[in-house]
This record gives sequence, C-alpha cells and structure tokens, in this order.
Amino acid sequence: MAMWIGINRKARVCYGFDDISLVPSELTLNPEEVDITTEIGPYRLDIPILAAAMDGVVDPKFAILFGKLGGIAVLNLMGIYTRYRDPYEIIEKIISSSHEESTQIIQNIYKEPIKEDLIEKRIKEIKSKNVICATSCIPQYAERFFEIAKSSGVDIFVVQSTVTTVKHISKKYKPLDLYKLCKNSKIPIIVGNCVTFEVALQLMDAGVSGILVGIGPGAACTTREVLGIGVPQVTATADCAAARDFYFKKTGRYVPIITDGGMVTSGDICKAFACGADAVMIGSALVKAVESPGKGYHWGMATSDENLPRGTRIKVGISGTLKEILFGPAKVDDGSQNLIGALKLSMACLGAKNIKEMQLVEIAIAPSVKTEGKIYQSVKKIEKEK
Repeated sequence: MAMWIGINRKARVCYGFDDISLVPSELTLNPEEVDITTEIGPYRLDIPILAAAMDGVVDPKFAILFGKLGGIAVLNLMGIYTRYRDPYEIIEKIISSSHEESTQIIQNIYKEPIKEDLIEKRIKEIKSKNVICATSCIPQYAERFFEIAKSSGVDIFVVQSTVTTVKHISKKYKPLDLYKLCKNSKIPIIVGNCVTFEVALQLMDAGVSGILVGIGPGAACTTREVLGIGVPQVTATADCAAARDFYFKKTGRYVPIITDGGMVTSGDICKAFACGADAVMIGSALVKAVESPGKGYHWGMATSDENLPRGTRIKVGISGTLKEILFGPAKVDDGSQNLIGALKLSMACLGAKNIKEMQLVEIAIAPSVKTEGKIYQSVKKIEKEK
C-alpha cells in the first residue's frame, strides 16, 4: 500500500516491531511441547538464534559456549580477533575510552592489518570443541577469506555488508561473483543484508543458503541516521519471507530467512518469527551476558569506517549469564532474559506447534500495544532512570 507524500510522489507504508501485536488463536498448547528447532543448510539448530558477527558479542570462547547451547555464533573475520594476537587488551581500550573518544579509538584499532594465520587459528579453536563454526566477512574479501576458512574447517560462511546485491558495480575493484562463489562451495553461504522481495529473490537465484534481513535496525548501528537507508523489520522480514516462499514453490529449494537486528525484547523476537523468519540474529541482547567479550559494551561492525562510521559504541550492561539470558530463570521483567522460554510460551499461546506454524499466526497493526494501560510502568521506568 502506498500513500501520497507530495505531488506525483508516493511512499509505501512499512511497519516495525512496535507497530504490531500477535493475535491468539482458538488453540493453546503446552509450551514444553513446542518445537523451536530450525535448519540452516544441513545443520539443525536446537535454538533458532545466531549471535551477531560483532567483536563485542562473539569471540572464539563465546562461539563455543553458544554452540554448545544449541545456536550458532558468527565470528567476524575482519574484527580484532584476526588483527591482534591479544585481542582482549584491545577490547579493554575500547570499553575504557570516553564516549567522545570511542569512535576515533575504534577507527585506529581497526587499521591494523588482518593476519591470515589468525583466521586459521580462530576457526580451529572453535572447531576443536565440536561445535558449528560460522565466520563472516565483507564481499570484497569473500573469495580470499573463503579459501582460508574452508581449509581451516569452517562450517558456514557469511558474506555480509550494509547493503548486499547480486549486481554490484565498481571500477576500483573486482566485484564478488556470488553465483560462482555459491556454485563452487559445498559449504552453506549466508548472505546479507537485504530488505526487499526483489533482492532476496535474486540472492536465492544466485545459490545462497540463507539471507540476513535488516538494514540499520541494530542497537549499535547508525546507518539509518547517517545514510537515511532502511526498511522497518516487520515489513522487511515479511517481504523477504514472501520471496522465500515464492522461490520454494518455483524451485523446491528452501532458503531460510534470518531477521538480523532491531529486536530489543523477547517479544520482538516472537514477532520476527510471526512475520516469516526461520531464525533471528541478535547482538545487544547477548552482550549483556557475563561471558560476552564486550562485557556489556557493544559496537557496530561499520563503526571503524575511516571516512563515514555508521555505528556507535553503546553500553547495555551485564544482566546475567548466557544461560539465564537464553533459558532463564529470568531475574528481570523487561523481556531481556529467558528468550527461549518466552518464544515457546508465545508460540503456545498462539497455538503454533513449530516455527512453520508460527510464521502463519494472525498479526494486528497495533501501535498502542506497548503503551495501552501501561502508565504505571512508564512512571516506574522514569523513576528508575532518575
């Protein structure tokens, strides 16, 4: 649906997580009997969550722990873990800097060259503990780093940039041939990020094994402010899920959709699945874990851009262990802990036995859903902030 915004100019109405709510059906279930497993390539995940490829979220230790708990943590091959042999000394510099200094310090830190032997070392460190190892890099380095990652035993390779398309034009460097990369790979390749039906369909035609959906919704991302680009995640997820279903009907090949970013609470995660996601990728929710390398600090992947940083360092604090954040018991009432328990209960209340059924639940456009009758909670929040 489009609306007039001026003479001869229309704009489409799009929705984010705060604009909708999920409508219960005539059936309810026992939450313990709900199936939340999902599949990416040949891998079956006990929990449908990927940990974002950001240095404050995922290091090899966190990737191992997260993998043992049933998800996949993606290690950024262009981060500090492949630039520095002692990355934790570098992290301390980032989290101890003042807000005013943090962007410049991060820019300087990420000027250190990537060391290919560290790529191999980090991957083998994760693989030594028998968990799924996923790594990511930007398209310009994909072919080069893919070969190193493959020979090191990586299980899933992610090609990620602010906006990803099959058709990329550059006179300065040779664009990535995504068709060739996917065709020659026996390893699942996840690509992102995109937000439209057309691009998602083109990426699937190229042979990708999964698509990351979301431009600029992350807590530490400022792409929307800096570039003015983005589509709210509810609409973006629904559109890309429609492309997935169209492509599956046409070819018989199912390409999972992964909503990436913008989910602040467990309720948002539930809404992402209702909009069509097969899995979600989260960052800020996991930085709150005691085991996170960022120790409650989170900074975006594009923060280090020398000329136009599109991320900021934020402090979300530590709220509990990773097990508490994922499985509870929750010690807080704000939807930041026991994410899996909340997902199962939401699905049970909606009568959805599995992720596929969750993708079909009724959705209401409800911009007042978070504020209706919540005046006392709002007052409590203001008093707490004081």
